Amino acid sequence: QVQLVESGGGLVPPGGSLRLSCAGSRINLNLNTVGWYRQAAGRQRELVAFITGAGRTNLSDSVKDRFTISRVKSKNAIYLQMNSLKPQHTDVYFCKMFTRAPQDDHWGQGTQVTVSP
Repeated sequence: QVQLVESGGGLVPPGGSLRLSCAGSRINLNLNTVGWYRQAAGRQRELVAFITGAGRTNLSDSVKDRFTISRVKSKNAIYLQMNSLKPQHTDVYFCKMFTRAPQDDHWGQGTQVTVSP
């Protein structure tokens, strides 16, 4: 079964850091564009960052000064390093592997990030 499995979420105080992981199971993440999204309850998912198969990265303006996205090919995984976190970064974070058709894109199950004293 094809799966994307996120991990690394949790509760951190403001100013803290987290490293989210997105690991591929029975799917190769190394050749495709993979993105990280965030979603608050009742709101649409918002693209935070992505990395292409060639390794080009892009981060949204709201996080580019504190988040980085990277790939470790040997682990078939994508990472989102989140530094200097603020309460407004609290959300569920999802990873997604883009395919040629949006209906075929693969999503992970999400990981909760909570930034609170």
